[in-house]
Amino acid sequence: SFARMPALTEVGIHTIVNGPITYTIDGAPLVGPIPGKRNAFCIIGLRAGLGEGGGHGWLLAQQIVHGEACYDTWCIDPRRFAGHTNVELTALKAIEDYQNEFRFHFPNEHRPAGRMAKTTPLTPVMAAEGAEFTVVNGWERVELIKPTPDFKVTHSYRFDESFDVVKGEVEAVQNAVGLCEVNGFNRYEITGADAQSFLDRMICGRLPKKAGKVGLAYLLNEHGMLKSEATIANIPASDCGPDRIWYGSAAASESHDMDWLMKNLGADEDVQIKSLTNDQTILVLAGPKARDVLSAVSRDDWSKEGFPWLSVRECFIGFSPATVMGVSFSGELAYEIHIPNASLYAAYLALRDAGNAHGLKLFGALAVESMRLEKGYLHWKADILTEFNPFETGLDRFVQMDKADFVGKEALMEQHAEGPRKQLVTLTLDSTVAPAHGGASVMVDGAVVGTVTSGGWGYRVGQNLAYAFVDPDMVQVGTTCEIDVLGHLIKATVSPMGPYDATMTLVRG
Repeated sequence: SFARMPALTEVGIHTIVNGPITYTIDGAPLVGPIPGKRNAFCIIGLRAGLGEGGGHGWLLAQQIVHGEACYDTWCIDPRRFAGHTNVELTALKAIEDYQNEFRFHFPNEHRPAGRMAKTTPLTPVMAAEGAEFTVVNGWERVELIKPTPDFKVTHSYRFDESFDVVKGEVEAVQNAVGLCEVNGFNRYEITGADAQSFLDRMICGRLPKKAGKVGLAYLLNEHGMLKSEATIANIPASDCGPDRIWYGSAAASESHDMDWLMKNLGADEDVQIKSLTNDQTILVLAGPKARDVLSAVSRDDWSKEGFPWLSVRECFIGFSPATVMGVSFSGELAYEIHIPNASLYAAYLALRDAGNAHGLKLFGALAVESMRLEKGYLHWKADILTEFNPFETGLDRFVQMDKADFVGKEALMEQHAEGPRKQLVTLTLDSTVAPAHGGASVMVDGAVVGTVTSGGWGYRVGQNLAYAFVDPDMVQVGTTCEIDVLGHLIKATVSPMGPYDATMTLVRG
């Protein structure tokens, strides 16, 4: 400080102010872009300003100058909180955080302050069914269905009492049919004469343009690194409106993705973006009998030929209006059924009634997490990070380098020519005690060669799985290493990405 501002060596201290320690809802500071405002940044909520200010200031300076920091800064990004996070809620969480200042926050621990901030008509219904809830961007989302009212899970970094419960939910999806509420899913409706060309410029791959089709797309920043993941659905004109595009992404990306789209929208482009995030909720119907259940509640043709994988259609579930997409995050035949919240309970009742004949069972977020690991599907801000480009993340098939242009193309071309710095792989751990947790080190001969991003048990393949970014010479299937799990080095082996139904036969029905 003295070197940068020599005057500080002479001016002395005029006033000392002792104030309260500042807290945010999750205890981490707010460092980065202010939601909804161009070129506005903040660095607040630092509980130890002098101790934390240097590192956080360094990261903020990079964001201001370069648009991104060298590390993914989502854990301190102000946009990780949505509009429900008012002063009253923050005060409740700040008190709770201070009370737990020197306690570990376990992966399966959901603290009680400020709960029920965002709910749907099904929240009390799911609670009556025995749901244990987690919180996603303020939304109460079903984590699992308790087998008995007094069922408890011990807070731990190990596999816990929920193991067999989640296994049962996964088996129901694999062998029959399951139903899961996914609330808070980020959803924009994009219209206008330039909507297609705008989105084509924003994503690095092929934009689905045919009416009634759905595709997965990735957005990059100016440095060619992964910015966002989005489901793009082309909804044909109907009684509900003209041709329009639905952009869907992770619940936590609500403010983040809107900022990025608006920042890149040209003043002369005819594009309108409307948020539908708080207006609709998804009911996921998944499993080999999902088509039978859907056919029982809707008069449309849901055959493989009439509604193939990666299709979208407006219809009715019972008498509830719905938009159905043929997509799957579980690796089984599945449908995302998007329902206006006013009609959500009626649609749920229709599906539950039709599902009785097919053994329908409710499932939650823990089952979803397990199944997506088995399929090689990625989680935004766990595996999809601004520190890596799509080639390093194993998303080559979603990149179309022969496109005329897209955001980040020039930088991506340079990186691709240089080769990968790290690459994402699946690892199988020799342990039935605990999963690998994000941030754990991957080791070879005492040296760190990578970092875990996600981990959990794969019930259908019977393996302890983890994703990790590792050195390029570590990616060959069969390569062995060790992972730091709870202080013990556990042997792990590089495995094929997505070991469950590698031919993608099941999702196509």
